[in-house]
Amino acid sequence: MDEERFDAIVVGAGLAGCAAAYKMVQEGLEVLLIERGNYAGAKNMTGGRIYTHSLEKLIPDFREIAPLERKVTKEKISIISDNQATTIEYASNDYKENEESYTILRGRFDQWLAEQVEEAGGMVVAGVQADELILEDGKVVGVKVGEDDMYGNVVVIADGVNSMLAEKAGFRKPVTPEQMAVGAKDVYELSPELIEARFGQSEGEGTAWLSMGDVTRGLMGGGFIYTNKESISVGMVVSLAHIGQSDKNIEEMMNDFVATPAIAPLLKDAKLVERSGHVVPEAGFGGVSNLSGDGYVIVGDAAGLCMNLGYTVRGMDLAIESGIHAAQTIIEAKAAEDYSAAALKKYDDRVLNSPSIGGDMKLTAKFPEFMETDRIFKEYPQMVNGIMHDVFRVNDQGAEPIMKKMMRRVKKVGIINLAKDGWKGVHSL
Repeated sequence: MDEERFDAIVVGAGLAGCAAAYKMVQEGLEVLLIERGNYAGAKNMTGGRIYTHSLEKLIPDFREIAPLERKVTKEKISIISDNQATTIEYASNDYKENEESYTILRGRFDQWLAEQVEEAGGMVVAGVQADELILEDGKVVGVKVGEDDMYGNVVVIADGVNSMLAEKAGFRKPVTPEQMAVGAKDVYELSPELIEARFGQSEGEGTAWLSMGDVTRGLMGGGFIYTNKESISVGMVVSLAHIGQSDKNIEEMMNDFVATPAIAPLLKDAKLVERSGHVVPEAGFGGVSNLSGDGYVIVGDAAGLCMNLGYTVRGMDLAIESGIHAAQTIIEAKAAEDYSAAALKKYDDRVLNSPSIGGDMKLTAKFPEFMETDRIFKEYPQMVNGIMHDVFRVNDQGAEPIMKKMMRRVKKVGIINLAKDGWKGVHSL
């Protein structure tokens, strides 16, 4: 059995799993990477933006070899109500290398990253399902794959937000609807020239555009648009706990979103080439699971490592960095020949003490609770667009002071409500 034992078995060839496998293989460990999809990335539909600070640590020359789409140089946030939209835009190309972000297509990117694992010497097996963990006296010693038992000194659990391996073994509680959101994404094919003309950008530059309000029928969630080289990713995410409150399902919401006056012209004559759906973790720090134990570590979405702050969504960078921390811990465990819970707890410490994972997630731990406020997605979009409508309206009735126009709309929400929500929002970030 020892001859068949791997140093580590990684279940799930998403970004977290691939990052962990790649880092370990680089250090000479024997690694098996298992993916239930037909290829790495087959099950992933994330909107398509990756912050590169963690990827830089994993593969420093990724800009030259990775299948990146466009460098994000324009940020847009739209507040939508009825047929109105107020949009904030920020454009900059002045970012340091570890502050950059790029749009990607997960099917291509994850395949490429899995190929790096294989080229470095790891064993990658796709199209197989790891059914459950193998335990001996409470310690994880491998995984069952169909009728085969695969043994490893450590198992890296990277099987996504619905981590059945961790749940079945009792290593984490089942996720609740309040901790998840359901996402849908369409990819529209369009020429690079039209993309650049419609989004007002140069070759290689990309846009990240988030929307809130009526796009989700006033429910917690939002829409997104990311520009790729020859396509546009359009989608939305809606809280799983709230989606049943709407008179429309997410597919109908998507159809309404792409038909809005702010979005429809961007997709004119574009060809729909892909439609997908997925669930994503939404609870922030409160949804972070048990991270390790005797013979195992949990990484990426499986550990609940995701942040949605409204103006930015992060998951891919956290996944890669958690994979790096897992690999470093397992490399040290191999050197000491100690794979106990105490030895692998160093992974927990690395994740929770990391400024860009634990630090950021702790800082924004109260934000998901703040986003539960109904007024954010219903009354405030109407208030903002109402103010903008009144400010820019000109007729034969004579002008009003801007303050009067603003207060008329603010009073509909309530000054006390506005002050209370503003205070709560500022102190949740």
